[in-house]
Amino acid sequence: MQVTQQRYYTPEEYLELEEGTDSKCEYIDGQIIPMAGKTANHNRISLNLSAALNFAFRQRDYEVFMGDVRLWIPKKCTYTYPDVMILAGEPEFFNNRMDIILNPQIIVEVLLKSTKGYDREDKFQAYRTISTFQEYLLIDQTGIHVDQFSKTGKKQWTLREYDEEDEAIALVTVPFEISLQDLYNKVKFEPVESEGESADIEGLG
Repeated sequence: MQVTQQRYYTPEEYLELEEGTDSKCEYIDGQIIPMAGKTANHNRISLNLSAALNFAFRQRDYEVFMGDVRLWIPKKCTYTYPDVMILAGEPEFFNNRMDIILNPQIIVEVLLKSTKGYDREDKFQAYRTISTFQEYLLIDQTGIHVDQFSKTGKKQWTLREYDEEDEAIALVTVPFEISLQDLYNKVKFEPVESEGESADIEGLG
C-alpha cells in the first residue's frame, strides 16, 4: 500500500474520488492509500467464512458484510474495507449511506504479506476505538494460522491462536463455530521458502 500523493484530502473528497473509480482505496487521516491486490487464497478464505456465517445466521439477528462495504472510524478519521464484518442487530449507516457501516461487532482480516503488520498494529488500534467492536480475527493465507482477539474489559483483550487443521474456531461474542479444515477449504499453500530467500514487507510501505 502506497500513499498516492503527499497532500491532504478531506473525507468528502475521498468519497467523491471513490465514486469515480472501480479501484478501492483506504482513507487514513487525510491520506488516500490504494489497497493491495487480493489473491485467490484470500478470496477462498473470505468466501468460506462468509458463506458459513451467512448460513449460520439465517434465522438469527446478525448480519455479515464482506469486502465491498466501507467502515468509517470517526475517532481515527479513517475509512477502510474490512474483509468480513459481523453486526449484531440492525446496521448503522453513516449519513444514511448504505455503503458505509459504523457498528461492527466482529472484524476479520485475511492477512496479506504487504499489510499484515498494519493489520496487527495500527488498524487494530483504530478498530478498538469503535464502541461496538468486541472481537478480531486475523487469518493467515500462507499457512494454517488464526489469531483471535476478544475483548474482556475496558482496554483488555485476550489472544487465542489456532494452527492445527483439526481445531475449530469458536467465536466468543456470537454463537458460531467453524473448523479450520472448512475455513481453509480449497486453499492451496505455496511451498515454504528457505530463510533468507524473501522478506515480508510490512506496514504501509
